[in-house]
Amino acid sequence: MARILIVDDHLLVCEGTKNVLECEGDFQVDITTSASEAEQMIEQRAYDVCLLDWCMPDMSGIELSKRILEKQPNAKVVIYTGYDIVPFLNYFIESGITGFVSKTASSEQLITAIRCALRDEAVIPVHVLRQLRLFEVKARTGEEVEHIALDMFEQNILIEVANGLSNKEIARKHCMSQRSLERQLSRIFLKLRVSSRIEAVEKAKQLGLIPEHYMLLTSSSDG
Repeated sequence: MARILIVDDHLLVCEGTKNVLECEGDFQVDITTSASEAEQMIEQRAYDVCLLDWCMPDMSGIELSKRILEKQPNAKVVIYTGYDIVPFLNYFIESGITGFVSKTASSEQLITAIRCALRDEAVIPVHVLRQLRLFEVKARTGEEVEHIALDMFEQNILIEVANGLSNKEIARKHCMSQRSLERQLSRIFLKLRVSSRIEAVEKAKQLGLIPEHYMLLTSSSDG
């Protein structure tokens, strides 16, 4: 019997998904509408799969997944979302996510995603697979050749920085904590070998990672 935890701030979604999964006969499903309550639940019981809503008011599914995996490293985390995840897929993978399933998926697709997660496998729709790409840039600076790779999520963050959004605004937009966003920016700065938002945008424009017409409207780092 596989133990599954569903975390979604919409009770109807939790109950509907629970009913679908328990009809399989070999799934035991617990539900909660609170990420903080989910943290308490994983202290009391081990789960094989955690199905987490991406955007919740008290904590994002990504942040919750990290906390779950710290306490239950063998758990498989599947993100359950109605948003387009393509720009953030690499970010999900880096966060330890096993897979994802759309809230528009059929019952069969949902069950397949859960069973794949149990086997430590992931199902990626063809339309997502076709859009995956890594931005590889080689720029010559004097005698040194720089090899810089930014994934789609990192490029998107840089564009939002160039559009003048504060860290707080960007974090809210992507349903992540401001601290997580700041860590993400630090990784981007490290890749670009810069130390500020302004330098990052200028370097990205020089390397063709973001369009030249973007201008940094603010240098606020904490918004």
